[in-house]
Amino acid sequence: MQKIIYDIIFGYESRVGKIFDVTLIVLIISSVTAVLLDSVAGYHAQYGEFLYRLEWLFTILFTIEYGLRLYSTSEKRAYIFSFYGIIDLLSILPTYIAFLFPSAVYLVVIRIMRVLRIFRILKLLRYMGEANMLYLALLQARRKILVFLFSVINIIIIFGALIFIIEGPEHGFNNIPQSIYWAIVTITTVGYGDIAPQTPLGQFVAAIAMISGYAFIAVPTGIIGAELMQQVRQRTQAQGNTDSECVSCHSTGHDGDAFHCKYCGNLLNKKPSSS
Repeated sequence: MQKIIYDIIFGYESRVGKIFDVTLIVLIISSVTAVLLDSVAGYHAQYGEFLYRLEWLFTILFTIEYGLRLYSTSEKRAYIFSFYGIIDLLSILPTYIAFLFPSAVYLVVIRIMRVLRIFRILKLLRYMGEANMLYLALLQARRKILVFLFSVINIIIIFGALIFIIEGPEHGFNNIPQSIYWAIVTITTVGYGDIAPQTPLGQFVAAIAMISGYAFIAVPTGIIGAELMQQVRQRTQAQGNTDSECVSCHSTGHDGDAFHCKYCGNLLNKKPSSS
């Protein structure tokens, strides 16, 4: 029985496993839709009780599913601390936590992350490989990004202090923290307009902050882009077909999907893999 349940819940090659996964995704989307509708005052007033009962039905079903996953897998600890295991648990906790904090019920929208299983069902795992490459690029660029963010924070504090000195409380800049908030809003080009400089010098500082904002946007894009290209090169090299030999210049080490020599342009002599 345990193996049958495991094949249905964790398997996706069998017809029953596919039906289970598709049904699960439909339930997840329905559950999230119900929560979104319940947050609308008009729907809450008219269908609040029905949506509340519906949410509890979804939660009970997902709780049973989570229990069956724990029961059927032989590697319970690995599942509990896996990405999907954590998401599965977090998707059912908000409804129970809502007994203490009613507004926590809206956190069940995290269930939408469970729809990522559609990559497995539709055999789109290659897209997960692309996502992993992007993750590795961000991981490699983390130190540069941290240095950049630290520099931006320093500049924001300087802009905040400058605008406080120039404008002062009489123009709405009551303290340096509030002025730093203005600097953040200005540099990120959001511009709420709740406080704004009135003097010509203050407006000049604001203009410099706005122009700097565009430069700040470009820097992390370049950093991540460079790391992403590095990941692409590494993957290309890893997939390089060293068994491919040019029939003309006899060079090797070509890309795995190459049909022509990158040195002379002639056809490659692709030898069968030793594996």
